[in-house]
Amino acid sequence: MSNEELQDETPINEEIVIENEEIVTDEAEAEAEAVENEFELLEAELIALKDKYARVHADFDNIKKRLEREKYTAVEYANEKFAKDMIPVLDALDGAMKSIEGDTDKAELFDKLKEGIELTHKSFLTQLDKHGVTLVSHDEPFDPNIHNAIQAVDSEDVESGQIVQTFQTGYKYKNRPLREAMVIVAN
Repeated sequence: MSNEELQDETPINEEIVIENEEIVTDEAEAEAEAVENEFELLEAELIALKDKYARVHADFDNIKKRLEREKYTAVEYANEKFAKDMIPVLDALDGAMKSIEGDTDKAELFDKLKEGIELTHKSFLTQLDKHGVTLVSHDEPFDPNIHNAIQAVDSEDVESGQIVQTFQTGYKYKNRPLREAMVIVAN
């Protein structure tokens, strides 16, 4: 090849190299721009997620505080309904005490007092039952979970191990014993 031919070919190769470099540069710039756009999108998404996390965390803290206050209030006032239901029992006692005031003969006074005590006792048991407090039945067979045998006696009327007499009444709250019944059992 002659020099002229080489010179003619050289610019073409240079143009191809320059075009390839421009294409590579354009592709690199486009790729960099795409990466930059994706980075900006991810950064915006991260900011939104951080904001959402902060709001959810604040909501959680608020709910937690509210539930704590409600729990405290519920525990603090748990016996309010029971206390309200005991007020009529106190009213019955007040009525019984007022009925014995004045000039009445002893027999009439005794009858009024007895009636007042019976009504108060009945009212009290009704209110306790309303709240799940029941008597341990005197007719139940001996059960060491709800009875406390304080004495054993010989008995011809009752089988061995059975309750002969109740010394002190027991109470249950739902199915749990509040106080065991003190009983006398047969030998």
